[in-house]
Amino acid sequence: MKIALTTATLLLAASGAFAQVPSDAQIAGIVVTANQVDIDAGKLAQKMSKNKEVKDFAKQMITDHTGVNKQATALVTKLHVTPAESDMARSLKAGGDANIARLKALKGAAFDHAYVDNEVTYHQTVIDALDKTLIPNARNAELKDTLVKVRPAFIAHLEHAKHIQTSLK
Repeated sequence: MKIALTTATLLLAASGAFAQVPSDAQIAGIVVTANQVDIDAGKLAQKMSKNKEVKDFAKQMITDHTGVNKQATALVTKLHVTPAESDMARSLKAGGDANIARLKALKGAAFDHAYVDNEVTYHQTVIDALDKTLIPNARNAELKDTLVKVRPAFIAHLEHAKHIQTSLK
């Protein structure tokens, strides 16, 4: 649970870090970073978990978040926008790195619980960031449309992670 709280705290703190509205380039950077954080956690879960349900979920996270990053990259290339660094993106990366470090110290069921608990909290927090910061502040219509279109996938991931969380108890 500590891992999930740390990641959520970092993301929530980062979302409040924007005293000014994030630019489209910063939003693109946040999206790419958020997806990469989950891809990295999924890759670690693929290696470390022995639980088929957790491994299958991790594989789905890698596949789906890689797909979202490909969409985001194609869009920013089309729009001639370079994803920009921001406090939120840096906090996401730091939180992801801290999560990986903590997860690497765990084994077996403890790893599975920590990974899945973090996935529940992380996806809820990303959905909140989409709803409260990213979608409302995206100025480019295509970027906003892409964010709106990928949101249901984050909700499906959250529900799937909650289901696994319940089955692990």
